[in-house]
Amino acid sequence: MEMQAIQAFFNKADAFAAHNGMSLSELRAGFARAEMQLQPWHLNGAGTVHGGALFTLADFAFAGASNSSGQLALSINSSISIFKGAREGRLIAEAREVSSTPKLASYEVSIRNEAGDLLATFQGMVYRKSLALASLMAE
Repeated sequence: MEMQAIQAFFNKADAFAAHNGMSLSELRAGFARAEMQLQPWHLNGAGTVHGGALFTLADFAFAGASNSSGQLALSINSSISIFKGAREGRLIAEAREVSSTPKLASYEVSIRNEAGDLLATFQGMVYRKSLALASLMAE
């Protein structure tokens, strides 16, 4: 399955990520980059990026990287550590595969601002289903 088709599928089919202004800007085997431009609705009451927005951006990159093989992978565990806030600008999440077996895979995601400052790290594990991603793309 071609990476461009998988990238286009996630950019179209992930309604929650799209609703929050997120897109996959790069996808290759075991790697994905997701980006979003901070908007007023991404901010919490203190005026900094909401932890849920950071988690969603990281989770979206995680989804892209973990499904890049063309086999449906679903999250079974994930966590985030937030180090620094942001009030404006573009945020970039990069997900990388750390370990993979036929059924389980682990990923690390870093979230940075445009200046390259590390805002958060995310760790996630997926279970690989016996379903080809292409079967979802046909629907």
